[in-house]
Amino acid sequence: MKYVPNALTITRIVVTPVLLVLLFSNSLAGYAWALGLFVYASLSDHFDGKIARRYDVESTFGKYLDPLADKVLVLGTFIVLIFVLPELVPIWAVALIALRDISVTVLRNWVKKTKGRTLRTILIAKAKTTVQLVYLIGTLLLLTLSRLSGDVGEAALSILNGRFLYWALVFVALFTAATGVVYFVRVNELLDDDLK
Repeated sequence: MKYVPNALTITRIVVTPVLLVLLFSNSLAGYAWALGLFVYASLSDHFDGKIARRYDVESTFGKYLDPLADKVLVLGTFIVLIFVLPELVPIWAVALIALRDISVTVLRNWVKKTKGRTLRTILIAKAKTTVQLVYLIGTLLLLTLSRLSGDVGEAALSILNGRFLYWALVFVALFTAATGVVYFVRVNELLDDDLK
């Protein structure tokens, strides 16, 4: 079990480029596969941490690789959606999400370099990840359903043609930014002993 968590994390990084390419397909099959891969990647994020804690095989490498894999998956998908749904996924919102992730990563690296310690992941940051994943899975599901004929496809298109996803993303972006501020405000409280 020692290598399973990191293996799951690495597969999450590997499948991300595939699902990003599929999102440009503008087809039912492409969107459906992208959705499936995204759901798989999201579940792997849950299970790699759970396995690491349960079997006490957490590592420093895993502590850095896991958030990196999350950023590759989430930011990559958000960036592609700027092109797929430009009216619903504004650049400023994705930029705010990216800025938060970059700034927290810089903070983590600074703490590691200057203090030789890591920053604990706070509960609100885990909630941030959940909010982002729910938004992205919901959006990918709507894209998939919109390629179906009949009432289901029409309902999905109606949502995509409205403003709900826009305002949902505004909330996601602001909530994400707020979680980043918490790290900077509470940095000294969140210092953790590094794993050997």
